[in-house]
Amino acid sequence: MSSWGDGFRLSFGTLTVLPSGVPRRVDRVVGGRAMVLAPLVGVLVGAVAAAVVALAQLLRPEADLLAAVLGVLVVAGLSGGLHLDGLADFADALGSRRDRETMLRIMKQSDIGPFGVVAIVGVLLVDVAALTACLQAGFGWQAVLIATVASRLTLPWSCRTTIPAARPDGLGTVVATTVRPLTADFATALVLAPAIGLTWLSHPALTQQHATTWLRLCGVAAAVLTAVATSFITSRQATKKLGGTTGDVLGATVELAFPVALLTLALTV
Repeated sequence: MSSWGDGFRLSFGTLTVLPSGVPRRVDRVVGGRAMVLAPLVGVLVGAVAAAVVALAQLLRPEADLLAAVLGVLVVAGLSGGLHLDGLADFADALGSRRDRETMLRIMKQSDIGPFGVVAIVGVLLVDVAALTACLQAGFGWQAVLIATVASRLTLPWSCRTTIPAARPDGLGTVVATTVRPLTADFATALVLAPAIGLTWLSHPALTQQHATTWLRLCGVAAAVLTAVATSFITSRQATKKLGGTTGDVLGATVELAFPVALLTLALTV
């Protein structure tokens, strides 16, 4: 059980800026469990963002854009901007179209290039626009909570046993190839079931409208699964271009999956 406690502290400390304590040990067993527990960390971050969105709507019901911006900023702020930094580094590396070693070197540099800037601006714009659409559909705080958890669900999938580390040091070496696909399947089921349940309970009137009910429930399931699909696409590109995954790739995957999940919700709920 101590390894699960260390895994939670590592996951919480890596994925948020909130105090979590220092793991007593950090090895590949703890790293794998940290990735499996990532959706739980997403619940905590998403719950805070959802509360901020709900409060903003309560105070200013007509200010959907304001509520959306605040929700997105809370998620980014509680994550310490680390995932956005990973997205920028990964975008700069791929955009360079250089050889593997050069791309890995670009990802370790502290500066952000033009591809990184475009990537960050692009995902934040989609985040805000999609969450605004969800708010207008009466599914705001639920959307930011579900999307935050779904985006962190990409981490166990990105660390499954078939994806190696791209370099011999860094976070990738601790978490790469540590999660069995069956464990990732189980984590996905644990995210899907509460997400669907939350949607059902949040809109009791839907029980009187069967077509609308099924459309919204299917939309929530699609949002979770498209986030997982984002992990497959990003991991495939990382393996093809870099030879495996890195901490930056994991952060990029989270940041790409978040707008994908929000956009799916905006178009279906």
